[in-house]
Amino acid sequence: MADSGTGADAGSGRTNPEAGRAGASRGDGLRRSLGFRDLVVYGLLFIAPMAPVGVYGTLDAKSHGAVALVYVVATVAMAFTAFSYAQMVRVAPLAGSVFAYARKGLGEGPGFVAGWMAMLDYLLIPAVAYLFTGIAMEALVPSVDRWVWTAVAVVVTTLLNLWGVRAAARVGFAVLAMELVVLLVFVVSAVVVLARDGATRGWASPFTGDTGFSAAAVVGAVSVAVLSYLGFDAIASFAEEVTGGSRQVARAVLFCLVLAGVLFVAQTYLVALLEPSTSAELAADPAKQGTAFYDSVDTAVGTWLHDLVAVSKAIGAAFAALAGQAAAGRLLFAMGRARRLPHALSRTSAGVPRVALLLAALVTLVAAVWAARRPDGLDHLVSVVDVGALTAFVLLHASVVGWFAVRRGEGPPRWLPHVVAPVVGAAILVAVIVEAAHTAQVVGAVWLAVGLVVLLVQRRRGGPVAPAEDLPGPRTGGPGRGA
Repeated sequence: MADSGTGADAGSGRTNPEAGRAGASRGDGLRRSLGFRDLVVYGLLFIAPMAPVGVYGTLDAKSHGAVALVYVVATVAMAFTAFSYAQMVRVAPLAGSVFAYARKGLGEGPGFVAGWMAMLDYLLIPAVAYLFTGIAMEALVPSVDRWVWTAVAVVVTTLLNLWGVRAAARVGFAVLAMELVVLLVFVVSAVVVLARDGATRGWASPFTGDTGFSAAAVVGAVSVAVLSYLGFDAIASFAEEVTGGSRQVARAVLFCLVLAGVLFVAQTYLVALLEPSTSAELAADPAKQGTAFYDSVDTAVGTWLHDLVAVSKAIGAAFAALAGQAAAGRLLFAMGRARRLPHALSRTSAGVPRVALLLAALVTLVAAVWAARRPDGLDHLVSVVDVGALTAFVLLHASVVGWFAVRRGEGPPRWLPHVVAPVVGAAILVAVIVEAAHTAQVVGAVWLAVGLVVLLVQRRRGGPVAPAEDLPGPRTGGPGRGA
């Protein structure tokens, strides 16, 4: 097992001065202990194999019944972002993912902004997941308030993360296996019902719509569906803790996206065939949209499967938060190591960034418990969690163009992967941001403004910053750093 504190990228033989410096200063660094399977576990935990359960009704109503097609298009749309991650993880195989990539491709200022915006997502998405656990557990044990269950979930998963990334991955694998078994039970049960009783809607309707096809309706629904995929990018945060080098990270990112897309399309196709209401009826009654998946399962299969799915979602949400908290800790660690946040965040113990993890847990705990104690808390959290990640993704695409096409960090660029693909990916994300809720746009703008003020203060103070030039150099030679 190689230790990333030695400053070497196991996959390329290159030195990593920044990781080495952190290890030398603390006598310890992030340790390489994760394999390909562990990365996939973290990615799928964060995404959640049954992520469409909560938004199925909304997507069905918006797309005029073509909900499976929505997820096909959304998977293709997010593939551009996954491809850009795969490009940049080779260039900067460091913790912090998009923060390191934007520093490398665009410079210090954009790098800070990318990390700052991603921080909003990484700190608040776990809070939403913890709150989902609290709500589900309160429904099962009404005598205990949801905020108590929410706090318990935060404490338990934080302890697992402090135990170590490998131990958390082992427990996470068991939880992920449970979620996949429940999904398999749903698929088999749905197929049996469909074979016995036939489909409520037309067999092709999940791809063509149940009231006629509308391309505009599908595109509008895609802007919501892409949010189901947020989390696959967290895999890149573990780049300094994976054995086998950056190629393993790139493979895991792409694999998770494709697998999630297959699972999302399969389950939404089946539940749409079982749906007792038309998409027009769901559109006319928004109150039914949130429970549409459960209602279909309850009506077609039985209450037992409804309850099984609910319990699976309660446990799965807590461990989605575990993966998100781990990614947030690595982002804070990387920004602290670069002295863009307090340097104390870069301290590690036994290969675990415990200071960064504890700060991430504290912020998440406050946000989750606050939301759990308010009747409208979930709405407030959900409305703001996505803009940060989407903005960071736009800067990720820009960093691909910046490094390969502008700086020519690896020689002459290849125009399709280094210019066309990232530009298309960025355009898709900008369209999604434009379609986001007004509250999310306002919160995102305020958070960005605060980040710009922090960046300005840092520049005026002129404190020490680990320069982007200290990051690993190009894989294939090229003109060199900063070219």
